Amino acid sequence: MRLSTFPLVVLCLFMGFTFWVMAGAEQSLLAFGVQLMSSPDTAQVVIDLYILAGLSCVWMYQDGKSRGKGWGYLLPFFILTAIFVSAGPLLYLVLRGEQREAGTAIGKV
Repeated sequence: MRLSTFPLVVLCLFMGFTFWVMAGAEQSLLAFGVQLMSSPDTAQVVIDLYILAGLSCVWMYQDGKSRGKGWGYLLPFFILTAIFVSAGPLLYLVLRGEQREAGTAIGKV
C-alpha cells in the first residue's frame, strides 16, 4: 500500500493540534458546536465548513466508487468528516495513495 506523504503530515499535525486543544477545553465538543451556532458570524463559518464537508463526501463517494470501494469502506470517512470535517478527506487521501498514472492525479485537468 502506498501512502500519500503530504496528506499524512497535514492529518497528523491537524489531529495532534485538535487533540491538544480538546484536552485543555473546558467544554465538550458538542457544547462548543452549539456555542458556535449561537452567533450569526460564527454560524456562517460552521455552515460554510459543512458545505465543503458535504462536497468532500460527494468526491470521496465518486472516487471510491470508481475504485470499486463500497459503503462499508467509505462510511468511516464520512463519519470522521461529520465530526472533524478535514480529518475524513485527509485520511481518505492518505489511504488512497499516490497516483502515478497520467490523468489520475488529484488536481490534474
